[in-house]
Amino acid sequence: MAEAYPWQAGLWQQLARRERHAHAYLLHGPAGIGKRDLAERLGALLLCGAVRDDAACGACKSCLLLRAGSHPDFFELQPEEADKPIRVDQVRELVDFVVQTAQLGGRKLVLLEPAEAMNLNAANALLKSLEEPSGETVLLLVSHQPSRLLPTIRSRCQQLACPQPAPAQAAAWLGERLPGVDEAARRRLLALAAGSPLRALQLQQEGVLEQRALVEEGLKRLLKQQVAAPELAESWKPIALPLLLDWFSTWALQVLRVQMAGIEAVEDDGMAKVLGYLAERAPLARLLELQDWLLAERQKVLGKANLNRALLLEALLVRWAALPGGA
Repeated sequence: MAEAYPWQAGLWQQLARRERHAHAYLLHGPAGIGKRDLAERLGALLLCGAVRDDAACGACKSCLLLRAGSHPDFFELQPEEADKPIRVDQVRELVDFVVQTAQLGGRKLVLLEPAEAMNLNAANALLKSLEEPSGETVLLLVSHQPSRLLPTIRSRCQQLACPQPAPAQAAAWLGERLPGVDEAARRRLLALAAGSPLRALQLQQEGVLEQRALVEEGLKRLLKQQVAAPELAESWKPIALPLLLDWFSTWALQVLRVQMAGIEAVEDDGMAKVLGYLAERAPLARLLELQDWLLAERQKVLGKANLNRALLLEALLVRWAALPGGA
């Protein structure tokens, strides 16, 4: 059964005690706060034949089938491959499922994650099921970036803003999961995950702290002209491109904040001195141009555009190295 997180207790109580449920929910919020687990718990509750104590019983026929992955009235839709879009033919399978009669005589349930992965044709194919749900079907859409969904998709769902844990809650939860990691490293993981504890745990498992240190060291060498952009880009092959673009966007924003608002760079960030150096020497116009470029390229990556990774990173590093070069 999906984990129950303390920061979701209030929202869960509201959902579990509803007498009538919407035909479609859009659970949204930052990645790594437990939205998928919340959707799975809600799905299990809606399918359960013997709900007790505001939760699925875990023992009825429906709960056992769901746990075994063979529930005939449950349909899960996600990209067929990581970082690939959800295609229209996948959604057509969902639509076929929705119009069928529930085999166990109760509700049918659809879980779709991440909803923003649907391409335009797929999203349009889903609209009819959202407009005219069949029988007791409930659709649960999970989204990390609801702004990327069609307004017509959002408007046909009851939107549930999933809560993010308070810093103390996130730190306590991560400490229980990573007792062998020192507190400073856990703090850094949470900072890199924007306070989302499940994302911080994932970053630790993927070795992102080591990747981050590699990038920081490489950029320092780049500014000292000790390494060329193509060589540095090649050494970053194991690092996810969206992660790199997120880091550079954050760093560019921090430099802008130092210049325009006098706000110092984050002290425990290994880039603090570099960012301070750039804030003193980089022309504002060049920084703004870089930030616009980064946001545009990041949007292309999130939109699954077919980009040449090596050329993109080389272009980024050339722009970064040119920042302190004067007006």
